[in-house]
Amino acid sequence: MKCLIDHIVLNIEDDDEMITFYSTILMMPSERLEEYRAGTVPFPSVRLNADTIIDLFPKKMWQKEGGRPLARRNLNHLCIGLDKAAWGDLIERLQANHVAIEEGPVPRWGAHGQGTSIYFRDPEDNLVEARYYEEPIPSEKCLLGS
Repeated sequence: MKCLIDHIVLNIEDDDEMITFYSTILMMPSERLEEYRAGTVPFPSVRLNADTIIDLFPKKMWQKEGGRPLARRNLNHLCIGLDKAAWGDLIERLQANHVAIEEGPVPRWGAHGQGTSIYFRDPEDNLVEARYYEEPIPSEKCLLGS
């Protein structure tokens, strides 16, 4: 059986800041953004690759009346794999946008073996790992930086 990750959902508080971070700094194309802003769909998404999107759930989707969350924040981190050149470009964009690299470059094990990673946080404090492997991941697998 072959499996893949279809989507990841992040609970967000500041729509504009998070959409800008993922679509501009991480360069993930937005999906359904105009429809979301027009109120015809409940949330926007950003595309990681042909098979995977990240849904950005606004507060109204995960918080009940009185401020009690419908879902707890339990994501440890998400990891994005890219080629070495795109990884280097990402580091430059992070630095240009004053996004601190919390750890790395460091060697880490992942889906394609040993790679080199950096860790940073998005505007709502979700930990993001960006990794490259010496053996390149085929370009169709990652849109980041393309």
